[in-house]
Amino acid sequence: MSTNTPRKSRIERATRETDITISLRIDGRGKADIETGVPFMDHMLTLFTVHGFFDLTIKAKGDTEIDDHHTVEDLGICLGQAFKEALGSFDAIKRYGNSAVPMDETLVRTTCDFSNRPYLHYGAVIKDQKVGKFDTPLVQEFLRALCLHAGLTLHVEVAHGENTHHILEAIFKSLGRTLDMASSIETRVDGPLSSKGSL
Repeated sequence: MSTNTPRKSRIERATRETDITISLRIDGRGKADIETGVPFMDHMLTLFTVHGFFDLTIKAKGDTEIDDHHTVEDLGICLGQAFKEALGSFDAIKRYGNSAVPMDETLVRTTCDFSNRPYLHYGAVIKDQKVGKFDTPLVQEFLRALCLHAGLTLHVEVAHGENTHHILEAIFKSLGRTLDMASSIETRVDGPLSSKGSL
């Protein structure tokens, strides 16, 4: 992939449960226009976008009258597909990223590899099952779907923290910074950064 080629994608997914459109620009300025029908995810994905310096537009409708599960999981699917499409074969990117983000009493570290080998380690013990009306276990479902469809290895570790909102907010901020680092252009390599020559 030429470093002058805009790295962007558009994903549409329509099922009997959700209808989602995502537009992503990797090399953006942190512009977020996000309406998912799940207010907590709007907040988290806005933080992700701003701290990752992506430009991200999401319009989603889902069967939230049942619960938020289908919408949140499908958002992970679509965002993963958007990164995969925008980055292509992962040529000329740094591939690895990491970030530690404090949020008051909380410290979260995320580490990733655009490896084409999806894997999620979710080392977050969340004591509260709800933040407002949002089911906190859905964050893990979102991240698992993101990893699977982006070809991403991701480790999320909460070093310490008490407030559930702070923990989840730090996860999304850290994730944005980590994916920004991993997707950055590496001018010293042609093709994927791999001793095998492919991922």
